[in-house]
Amino acid sequence: MKAGRRLDARGWLDGARRVPSPNCDARPAGEAVILIVIHNISLPPGEFGGPGVAELFTNRLDPAAHPYYTAIKDLRVSAHFFIRRDGELIQFVPCGMRAWHAGASSWGGRERCNDFSVGIELEGTDATPFADAQYAALNELLGVLRAAYPGVELAGHSDIAPGRKTDPGPRFDWGRLDSPPTAADR
Repeated sequence: MKAGRRLDARGWLDGARRVPSPNCDARPAGEAVILIVIHNISLPPGEFGGPGVAELFTNRLDPAAHPYYTAIKDLRVSAHFFIRRDGELIQFVPCGMRAWHAGASSWGGRERCNDFSVGIELEGTDATPFADAQYAALNELLGVLRAAYPGVELAGHSDIAPGRKTDPGPRFDWGRLDSPPTAADR
């Protein structure tokens, strides 16, 4: 990403590749974004660079393309952003809408984190270190989001769904973020 990027009135990031997902809906009336949730994903599991994530988020996943896809073919999920290993940033849902990324979750005593969060998926696994290009793109994106949503907190999927989710996993280095979350954030 380049300096000076910003979100438009709907929450689309200028310069990000847009691949609109149908797996979103309106945020509850008056609901503000107060949380950013970091995830990891790879499809097929442990494989990088293919079309699987975009196909999952746009309901075009071919269950015959990989045995794992049969088990997830009916999922209706998305995230606002996806950062590939090379730092490419893809946006599926505008930040003004609710993406379906968090599932059963809670933060600060509130349930349904999708209502008040932005979801960022990093192409990766719990067991694989993330790429330098991903941290660079993530830091730039976080800067834009923090400017748009002052005071926004930062958490991992494992923080909002403990016992159910483990991502972004132990190989994600929170210290590489320009403004890592504090203990209060996580």
